[in-house]
Amino acid sequence: MSTLRDGTAALVQLVDTALEAGTTEQIVDHLRGGLCELVSFGGVELPANLTTSCGDHYARRLVHEDVARGYSIIAMTWGPHQGTSLHDHAGLWCVESVWRGNIEVLQYELMEQRDALFRFEKRGSIRAGVGSAGCLIPPHEYHVIRNPTERPAVSVHIYGGRMESCNVFEEATAGWHRRHLKPLGLDA
Repeated sequence: MSTLRDGTAALVQLVDTALEAGTTEQIVDHLRGGLCELVSFGGVELPANLTTSCGDHYARRLVHEDVARGYSIIAMTWGPHQGTSLHDHAGLWCVESVWRGNIEVLQYELMEQRDALFRFEKRGSIRAGVGSAGCLIPPHEYHVIRNPTERPAVSVHIYGGRMESCNVFEEATAGWHRRHLKPLGLDA
């Protein structure tokens, strides 16, 4: 199903072209560089209905989906200090780009699993501003993403498929987390 909106044609063209790059690493490298250029030089204007934040949660809105080519583009809006729990991307690669404001990404590495418990170590954090882009390629996909400021932020996420759920990891005991499957919906 396509939901292409005015002002996003260059974004969709970038993804379509990147998919011809070859390996996952080459695809995400092409996307990361292309997104930085598009955002920095104003190559794409997202419609206002995709960039309005919600008061009680970060919003996820579909920009475009190409089922045949196997990708989706999601605009996420973040009110002040809104963010995610520690989560994965359900095995999908992702390229994330900041379009407005600032986003902080805290990266984690899975160190150990014992039955239903998981132990992670923080591997770093990145504070990204407008025009920045990064990627997550499984198995290096565990992270927290949040808006660390008082001003709204917008990020665009390109997934190598449809991300309808992810695993969320909630702290259970000192340093250990319990995994829960979280369905992911879309905001209007």
